[in-house]
Amino acid sequence: MAVMLSADEFTGSWQLSRVITDRHSDQAGTLLGTARFETVGAGALLYTEVGELRFGTSPAMTATRSYRWQFVGDAVDVRFDDGAAFHSFRPSGHAQGTDHPCGADFYQVRYDFSKWPQWQATWQVIGPRKDYESASCYWR
Repeated sequence: MAVMLSADEFTGSWQLSRVITDRHSDQAGTLLGTARFETVGAGALLYTEVGELRFGTSPAMTATRSYRWQFVGDAVDVRFDDGAAFHSFRPSGHAQGTDHPCGADFYQVRYDFSKWPQWQATWQVIGPRKDYESASCYWR
């Protein structure tokens, strides 16, 4: 049985490597950077990432994003900066997250904590103008 991870185990800085495969445009991209989890309340973490994004033939640029992770029972509720719901998942083993419809687009995520403290999040995104996979690897 996989061990359930707590907010404390995520807290701090992580190295981040992401590979983006865009099947719609037949291009690929990478992001190399850092992710940080900062405690912002009981069982609540602020996730922020910053990195250098290279995509296709475009010049490299700095990319940032942030989310709020709220640990509730045996799940993590992930929200956007504005508080809107994004998805939730169980921080244990191989974890399928809840799906996230966004207009005509559909986001599916799968987490892999089986090699902790190295872990992965892989998104499949499909929509009228989107068809890509974004695979992120985190480690300390």
